[in-house]
Amino acid sequence: MHSSFSKSALFTDLYELTMAQGYWKNNMNEPVVFDMFFRRQPFNGGFSIFAGIEPLLDSLTEFCFDEDEIDYLRSLKIFEEGFLDYLKTFKFTGDLYSFEEGSVIFPQEPLVRIHANLIEAQIIEGLVLNICNFQSLIATKTARVWLASKKGSIMEFGLRRAQGPDGGMSATRASYIGGAAGTSNTLAGKIYGIPVMGTMAHSWIMSFPSELEAFRAYAKIYPQKTVFLIDTYDTLKSGIKNAIIAGAELVEQGYNFGVRLDSGDISYLTKEVRKELDAAGFPQAFISVSNELTEEIIETLVLQNAPIASWGVGTHMVTGGNESSFTGVYKLAARHDTKTGELVPAMKFSDNPAKNTNPGIKNVYRLYDSDGMARADILALEDETIESGKEYRYFHPMVDYRQFAYKAETVKPLLKKRLEKGQRIEPRLSDAQQLAESRRRMMAEIETLDPSYKRILNPHIYKVSMTEKLKDLKMSFIKANIH
Repeated sequence: MHSSFSKSALFTDLYELTMAQGYWKNNMNEPVVFDMFFRRQPFNGGFSIFAGIEPLLDSLTEFCFDEDEIDYLRSLKIFEEGFLDYLKTFKFTGDLYSFEEGSVIFPQEPLVRIHANLIEAQIIEGLVLNICNFQSLIATKTARVWLASKKGSIMEFGLRRAQGPDGGMSATRASYIGGAAGTSNTLAGKIYGIPVMGTMAHSWIMSFPSELEAFRAYAKIYPQKTVFLIDTYDTLKSGIKNAIIAGAELVEQGYNFGVRLDSGDISYLTKEVRKELDAAGFPQAFISVSNELTEEIIETLVLQNAPIASWGVGTHMVTGGNESSFTGVYKLAARHDTKTGELVPAMKFSDNPAKNTNPGIKNVYRLYDSDGMARADILALEDETIESGKEYRYFHPMVDYRQFAYKAETVKPLLKKRLEKGQRIEPRLSDAQQLAESRRRMMAEIETLDPSYKRILNPHIYKVSMTEKLKDLKMSFIKANIH
């Protein structure tokens, strides 16, 4: 399922269309290659999670202009009729290579590689970045929250704080890939097959004459899924007391129960609530918490041994919290040479060396040691191969004197062809199957990272390097550009 907006080829920035008309007028619609990559890890983290590629593939296979959209472009009075006629039959007919969804990713790696004619490749830029940037940001944030909880049960409760309906759906999808166990978003549950979770709000309790009556009424209707919200009035003086009374009646019927805290000093209160539950003879009753949780807060609570069984996380997870966007960009890597008729490498320069791009058509390989742990990712030119059991020397992407030699036990290519001539190569799975597979991949790949890369604070920097051949190509561009 994807937004109807993302099926429209108007879902692009205007300058993509003005450039496209310029290419059309100048007969510049030859094959090119673009890379989508990101520049730095969000949240000062040590890894990111790639998400959004499956909805992107859906959108690209349907991307077109309808008559109303052509009429709108005509009304802007900047496009010629001949170009508008061209757009009437526009669709994406190129090839797309990408990392698989749920993959662990690092800066500078081509996550999506587009082979298409220039106009097609230019028009889809906004779509590629919009879908992959946001979902990768939220999947990464969720994975950090999940790891901070020691891979506990994370409930995504962010619908009301998400950036609009499409943001809400996309965030829920990405959160599940990143490790959330379920969501409060009922529509996402239906479409994506994500477990839905949730019990009561403070308004339920306030609607009854007393807290105990509210608890009993809910327990009567939902005896198998009762979690009492105990902080509406006073957590320790009334909330937990009444929850124990109503909970005891459930236990007599053969059911269990839980309690939830949504305010106050969570570390102190959960420990006191645990004492009350244990003293009352309910060690099996569980405690859930919510209230503006972040990975830093969760990690602290875990370190303080707060007796928490599950975590309800909303605002900071579905919005990205203190990181407003993922730094994904879309840059030309190879262009058509009018003299030879072949694709030749292209490179963008910047006064900021970190913004110089890596030229040419590239693949990415992950190197693993004998224990199955990921040790480095390598950028290589398309005509290169990296073999397991063979030592190679690799070079830093921006500082050519930094290098290392390594012989990998296993070498895994990370870019996979997903679209050919605008159509999926493999049969499309259902939304639920796609999402479950992406989630499984995330959990498996996280296990291949050394704990030092997964620290919430001050993580170790994972090696992303390049082959000598790619390094030499890049240096040849730099030397030729020196004046």
